[in-house]
Amino acid sequence: MKRAAEDGDADAQYNLGLQYIQGKPSEQDARQAIPWFHRAADQGHVMAQFNLGLMYATGQGVQQDTEQAINWYRRAAEQGYARAQFNLGLIYSSSIKHQNHMQALAWYSKAAEQSHTGAQNNIGLIYITGQGLPRDYRKAITWFEKAATLGDAAAQNNLGMIYGNGKDMPADYPRAISWYSKAAEQGYASAQFNLGLLYDTGQGVPRDHKQAILWYLKAAEQGHVKAQFNLALIHETGEGIQHDFKQAANWYRKAAEQGHPAACYKLGLMYDQGLGVMENGRSAMDWYLKSAASGHAGAQFKLALRYDNGQDVEQNYKQALAWYRKAAEQENARAQFNLGLMYAYGHGTSVDLVQAHNWLSLAAINGMQKANRHKHIVEFKMTPEQQEQSQHTSIESLEKNSRLI
Repeated sequence: MKRAAEDGDADAQYNLGLQYIQGKPSEQDARQAIPWFHRAADQGHVMAQFNLGLMYATGQGVQQDTEQAINWYRRAAEQGYARAQFNLGLIYSSSIKHQNHMQALAWYSKAAEQSHTGAQNNIGLIYITGQGLPRDYRKAITWFEKAATLGDAAAQNNLGMIYGNGKDMPADYPRAISWYSKAAEQGYASAQFNLGLLYDTGQGVPRDHKQAILWYLKAAEQGHVKAQFNLALIHETGEGIQHDFKQAANWYRKAAEQGHPAACYKLGLMYDQGLGVMENGRSAMDWYLKSAASGHAGAQFKLALRYDNGQDVEQNYKQALAWYRKAAEQENARAQFNLGLMYAYGHGTSVDLVQAHNWLSLAAINGMQKANRHKHIVEFKMTPEQQEQSQHTSIESLEKNSRLI
């Protein structure tokens, strides 16, 4: 083969490059594949051109170079190779530097005409998201159906979502379930999760916890983070099954390790209470911190309480104040109440009766009845100027908070 390649046979050059990629029978060495692919590609060998595009796009055996990837994909695409056309579409739709939605659509369309299901699905996504085109659900459905009927699981799941969401068109749960089922049976994790969610909530089907757990488990075992969280929640609450705190902690941990803020918070709670794991305040603190850093108001409040009380950490009123504020700004009523008290009595900050009155007022509106008593105590201490200032501040806060208007 090497002799034929050296004599200029394009197929031999391509196959020699492929053997270096695959490591059969020689040692695997992607760098040695590059010059052979180049020699074949320069003679118009479409597969060599495509593979060069792939290697430049991924940096396999060569320095990553999107410009070179586009060049070689384009040469193969212009010869009608659908996979190259699809990959060009991907670059033009997703690359920040080379983004061009019309080019993406043009290349996807060429691949779609050859029944490339990924391209058909992605055209559907363009119409449903309105990338460079007006949103058009009917056209999106048409393209998703082309791919779905050819067995594309992603398109089947997308159809399920369109029919199941009921947002831009009336919900059609039988169709949603049918398409989700087709994708789920192919092992598509998102469809398995979505099917589990329908059974969990009873949308379009009788509520069935066993079916929900079955499909959540299939998705969770593939690393689907929302399925892992929902599975943990079912085991924790015992809804439809017996409580199993160990399983709950196990699945919360898997979701938390993927950065799911609510799972981090829940795992923190389980360490706090010793549910499914050994009680460990420091571990609880660590998970609350991860969750709070992602913006979870409940975790922010828990951290604030710990700094406020010196639980598992050195007491620090300034840290408590900072975390109470973050949670309070997300309408956590208990955080608003505690923040108001800190301003009222000067914990972690100087006394500020206007701030105290503002946060206690918000806490009272959000359902903290005892906030009213403390608000009246603060009002008694305020000067007329402070009361006027507080009134203006409260009005501004209410205008910012749609829930309170």
